[in-house]
Amino acid sequence: MGKYDVIVIGAGHAACEAALAAARMGSKTIMFSINLEAIAMMPCNPSIGGTGKGHLVREIDALGGEMGVNIDKTFIQSRMLNTAKGPAVHSLRAQADKYQYHLEMKKTIERQENLFMKQDEIIDIIVEDGKACGVVTRNHAVYRAKAVIIATGTFLRGKVFIGDSAYSSGPNGLAPANELSDKLVEYGIKLRRFKTGTPARALALSFDYSKMLEQKGDEKIVPFSFLNDELEKEQISCWLTYTNSRTHEIIRENFNRSALFGGQIEGIGPRYCPSIEDKVNRFAEKERHQLFIEPEGLDTDEMYIQGMSSSLPEDVQRDFYQSIEGLENIVITRPAYAIEYDCIDPLELKLNLESRVIEKLFCAGQFNGSSGYEEAAAQGLMAGINAHLAINGKEPFVLARNEAYIGVLIDDLVTKGTNEPYRIMTSRAEYRLLLRQDNADDRLTAKSYEIGLASEERFNRLKSKQEEVAREIDRLKSVMPTVAETNSYLEKINSSPVDGKISLADLLKRPEVTYENLQEIDKERPEISEHARAQVSVEIKYQGYIKKQIQQVEKFKKLERKPLSGDIDYEKIDGLRIEAAQKMNKIKPVSLGQASRISGVSPADINVLQVYLEKEKRIEKAKF
Repeated sequence: MGKYDVIVIGAGHAACEAALAAARMGSKTIMFSINLEAIAMMPCNPSIGGTGKGHLVREIDALGGEMGVNIDKTFIQSRMLNTAKGPAVHSLRAQADKYQYHLEMKKTIERQENLFMKQDEIIDIIVEDGKACGVVTRNHAVYRAKAVIIATGTFLRGKVFIGDSAYSSGPNGLAPANELSDKLVEYGIKLRRFKTGTPARALALSFDYSKMLEQKGDEKIVPFSFLNDELEKEQISCWLTYTNSRTHEIIRENFNRSALFGGQIEGIGPRYCPSIEDKVNRFAEKERHQLFIEPEGLDTDEMYIQGMSSSLPEDVQRDFYQSIEGLENIVITRPAYAIEYDCIDPLELKLNLESRVIEKLFCAGQFNGSSGYEEAAAQGLMAGINAHLAINGKEPFVLARNEAYIGVLIDDLVTKGTNEPYRIMTSRAEYRLLLRQDNADDRLTAKSYEIGLASEERFNRLKSKQEEVAREIDRLKSVMPTVAETNSYLEKINSSPVDGKISLADLLKRPEVTYENLQEIDKERPEISEHARAQVSVEIKYQGYIKKQIQQVEKFKKLERKPLSGDIDYEKIDGLRIEAAQKMNKIKPVSLGQASRISGVSPADINVLQVYLEKEKRIEKAKF
């Protein structure tokens, strides 16, 4: 039916980023979906970003991906989370108009040069000489390619559970993909079962908002995309309410009717996004759990009940929802459900997301054992980049843990593995003060520009911002108001006075001083962009902490710089424990640093490995 450079299987958040990245870099790309209505579909929560996830979206944007651009077009509410904490954990989250989000992404894909899309199910991957080189569709059409990316989300052998009802289905009532799994197993790819779930949807007019707490968006809207300086839009409110003892009683009384506790579900669910019955069971001491009532879009009256996924029967769902304040007259349009699906063990992947089993086969998203739109999109972007680089004989594009949350995400998956759907969190990043939202473009855009993805417009905007930041930091260091002016200002903000002249930069280091309130004595402040303003403040305030973290990174890099050959047979190295040797033989770490992060590899094993490397080095020298 045709020849392409890259074929993408799927149309969710991972697939969209993968296909767009490969096409933008110059690869003739085609993406397949069982249903084109699944393009960038939000089968679960209608939002983008959040704690840790917001960092991923900013990084996707900095690299030239589409998620940040698309949510800026289609959000209906925006909030910056964790503002009471330090800048390292500030995380942007936006409610999406989920239908507009889908339509805008579909439009972007339709108009992208080098990119084609097709509604059809892939039932087989063509593998020749150990390499993926095409696909076969349900209609028996054959498409050839130089690389294939699997980004199937929760569609592979998808099975939905509601009480004792279980049936074959993809998310949101779409058809599942039931044939590809068997072919993957035939090719030696090991599959396992994970599960996730989603809450009910209900009509907006059936809620009593007087019994809930209104959650408004931020007055000042912060864009996700670096391409947008500012955004203005009328925002829609969300609402907060809570479960109660009666809710928990109803759920406990019906544990035996839950697919989760009844044994029907084989798959492992996400630890950090449990169903309501799982919450009530695991946290029996808690008197209540919070729920957010969130609009699904501007052209629908359906609302999403965030925090209350379930696999209980519909009659039980009706009863426990109606026990909650504000939900007494709820009219459910779509019941909550759990969905089980096939995925792989990410330990079978290289750091560039290429399969260890089949060459030129790349994998991304929930198929890799992760959860969440943002985690999926980040992997899709990297898979698309690396598929293009691989077929053009170029080095893989891999981000280290000190360079990006994307690096943390992928390194965790392919080095440590996961026994449950993986979710990114700020606590997973050792160097999170360096991996802030405000400097994602500084960290990543130049790298992306070098490999041919980030546009010249984006790169030039980055250089302008960096110049702005440098100029403003230098200016703040040089401006010294009089002692009288300074102390008058400090008195107003309840800060201790100074004895002599002090620069604006040194004043800004005080916790109670902000870049905004400093303007009172900063009479000649120039106009600078919002992006530059945020970074100036953080760079000055946290200069000492940032310097310490940079020193930690240098130690980290020493181990990362010590490469390990893929030909090493670790079971032949004297002194290595059997478990460590077996795991390293399976994962084939590319550096001593990666080896040190493998579960089951101890510091003692790393010492043995270092001795082995030194010994091999001396032997090589002796040959000459």
